[in-house]
This record gives sequence, structure tokens and C-alpha cells, in this order.
Amino acid sequence: MTSSSPTTLLRALRDLDLPDHPEAVVVDGRALSRAGLREVAVAFASRLPDAGPVAVCAEPTLETVVAVSGCLLAGVPVVPVPPDAGPAETAHVVTDSGATCWAGPRRDGVDLPLVEVPTAPTAGDRGVDLPEPVAETETAIVLYTSGTTGAPKGVVLSHRALRTGIEGLADAWGWTGDDVVAHGLPLFHTHGLVLGVLGSLHLGSRVVHTGRPTPQAYAATPATVYFGVPTVWTRVARDPEAARALSGARLLVSGSAPLPVPVFERLRELTGHALVERYGMTETMITLSTRADGERRPGWVGLPVGEARTRLRAEDGGEVPADGETVGRLEVSGPMLFDGYLNLPETTAEVLGSDGWFATGDLAVVDADGFHRIVGRESVDLIKSGGYRIGAGEIETSLLALPEVQEVAVLGLPDEDLGQRIVAYAVVAPDDADDALAARMVEHVAADLSWHKRPREVRFVPSLPRNAMGKVQKKLMLDVPG
Repeated sequence: MTSSSPTTLLRALRDLDLPDHPEAVVVDGRALSRAGLREVAVAFASRLPDAGPVAVCAEPTLETVVAVSGCLLAGVPVVPVPPDAGPAETAHVVTDSGATCWAGPRRDGVDLPLVEVPTAPTAGDRGVDLPEPVAETETAIVLYTSGTTGAPKGVVLSHRALRTGIEGLADAWGWTGDDVVAHGLPLFHTHGLVLGVLGSLHLGSRVVHTGRPTPQAYAATPATVYFGVPTVWTRVARDPEAARALSGARLLVSGSAPLPVPVFERLRELTGHALVERYGMTETMITLSTRADGERRPGWVGLPVGEARTRLRAEDGGEVPADGETVGRLEVSGPMLFDGYLNLPETTAEVLGSDGWFATGDLAVVDADGFHRIVGRESVDLIKSGGYRIGAGEIETSLLALPEVQEVAVLGLPDEDLGQRIVAYAVVAPDDADDALAARMVEHVAADLSWHKRPREVRFVPSLPRNAMGKVQKKLMLDVPG
């Protein structure tokens, strides 16, 4: 694809000759047709002061959908900001992205021009032309994701990456304009925003955001496809009445973290559906999935999607045999890959080779049929909790700002509900080690970073195990009693 090729992302939103519906997009009970969404999205785009990027406070609202759609239609990069991000994280995202304006509710410490987001057309908005499409290689979105250390990194994704990733899933899942997609996931990361909303606006399916991803909300929302993370599906499995209400669906899809096999089996028993499991990262879109017309094996994430390619490498760089048992480092290539980490060329070069292969940091096995199973991270510092990917390093940095905390290490420990729960091991003075300090540490992270990044547990320890170089040995800490 050359740089002169125009983008076709959001194809169904651009093409008003396609069948429409008065509730093509529903967010927490508020609805717009595709024609109505296009009108207000174009109106929003016409109000932008420049070519962006635009920081969008990505609450689960219709305004978020309008703002993101307007930016993409106008070819202006969009930067979703988690609505629960604290001042430090928000300031980092706004500054690092170079955002020139803000859309959505005002946030403390954000000194950017505010662009109002319409959800109903005004007289002055009517007749505004659809912006000319930009080249597919232009940046569409910058999604901030936590690594193992430091502040979140901006993942730069082009229009082409989003389009090819979505169209690959359309093939794998038989996803068409006849579908109704339901989910209640956050609108500031790949799963909820790019797949759930932008995927539907590209393929022409209706999309219903339930406000919150509760079993009751899913059960009350008629749909053909439901998206959820393992935490959601675990809760659905514990509510037999809600689970049975989903039996009329075409597909139940799980991702963002491994789905426990007992949950897979329980949902198959209650709904009659074997869940589709898939694997991806912010940097890669979805690269592996079981198929709507193929085998769905619990604990396995299936085959490469669309134009994605995968390979497993041993520690010496050699190929790993496709025996379903030998573990290798998973690498991914294809047009759905990110362009790099914003403002971090050296960090990008560490994981994205000149040959176009991206080192995911995940370990996997593959069998003779090409089926993949993810077995874990090379590092223990990336925590997957409740569908979020959370870096331990930024939580540690935040906690070390408290004067009482002398040393701290953050780990993700197995949790039946969340997948992993965030646990902080802290070294403090003996007189300070009490429940009041633990509660204050939790509250500090929730306010400074994000609510979902707060430790679920604080354990006070006399020291942290270190090697001769002074590095904390987190693997040894997995056996530290609570």
C-alpha cells in the first residue's frame, strides 16, 4: 500500500447508501443512526482548530464515539485518555502526544483548548462536507499502554493497521453488517474502542455499549456477538440466568487475557457456545484467534488472523518445533502492526526489527495445525488484571513518592476473578506498617495513576530479595507469604 492510497477506515460510516438503523450506535441507552453519527462527527471535525492530535477523555459515552469518529474521518490523530487517569498520567499523555486540543469533560491540570462535542446537529452544522480521506499510512490513533517500567508509551497505529486488523477479524469471525455487537468495555483501548466501536462502524454492524459490563447488562441486550474479558465472562458464568440469556447469540468472544478453562467449560454448559478466544496487543491489533467456522479449543488462541504472520523463536534465535509443547518467544509481522512508540525510537528498535517482525514479549507454543497457546510473559512485570495490561514499574514509581515507602515491588498474583491482582510488597519503618498506611498507598495510586492500577493488597516485608547487581528478584517473591 503506497502512501498515496486513501484510507477506507470506517467504510460503513462513510457510505450512506448502506442500510442504516435508528439505533446503529447505542451507548448506555443513548442512540444515533449511522447517518446521524456521521453528521455530528463531521460537525465536530469542522470545529477542530488544527490538525491535532486531539486528546479525548474517553468516557463510555456517545460523545466519545462522536469525537473519535470525527477525528478519524478528518484524518486527525486521536489520543484516547482513560477517564480514571490521575493528574500525573493525564499530564504525561497530553504532553507526550503533543495534543493541541481536548474533547470531553474538563480535567484538572489540562490547559488545552476545549472543543465541544455535539450529539445532535445544529443549524450551523448542516451541510458540512465530509473531509477528504487521508493516506492509509497516516496516523489514526495513539493508544497509551503500560510497559514494564516507566510511564505509559504511546503506540502509534495507522489507518491501514486498524483497517487490516478489523477486516482480518471479519473473516475469522464471519462478522458482517447483519451482526449486532454488544459489550461494556472501556473506550480507551483496543478491545472496546477499536474492535467494538470502530470495527462495527467499518463493517456496518450495529453496536450497543452496555455502560458497564455486568452479567445483567449483557443479558438485557439482544445481540449476535458479545465481547468480554475473562473477568466479565467469569462473572457471567457465576450467574446462570444471565448466561443462559446469551444462548441465542452467534458468537461469544473473549480476549485481553487468558480465559480460565473452567470458565470456558461452564459457559459452554450454560450457553451452548464454545467461546472464541483471541490474542493480540495494542501494538499488533488481534493477530491470533479461533474461528467462527473452526475448532475452539479451551486455553488456545487459534490461528493467525488475516494477513498476520507469527513465528516462535528459541533463546538462540532458532525456530521452535510445532509440537504443541516446546515454548518459544512469540513474534508477529503484518500490516496491522504499529508504526512505533511515540518519541521513543530506541525503545521501538528493541522490539520492532528492520525485517518487520515484532517481539511480543509473550511465550507460546504452536502445534502441527498452527494452533497457538500463550503460556506467559518473559517478564513478570506486566500485569493483566480485569482485562487491563498494567506495568508494575509505574505503580512502583508512584508508591515511592510516599515518604514512608522505602522500597517497593509490585507483582501480579493469580486471582480467580481478575486473572491477576496487583499486590505491592513494601519496605517501611516497623512503626508505619499498619492498615492505615496500606489504605493510603492504595488511594494514592488510584488518584495519581488510575483506579484500575491500584494495588488490591499491600504486604509489608522487612526487605526485598536482590541479586549481586542490586536488582529485585521478583520471581523469588512469588513464594513470599501474605
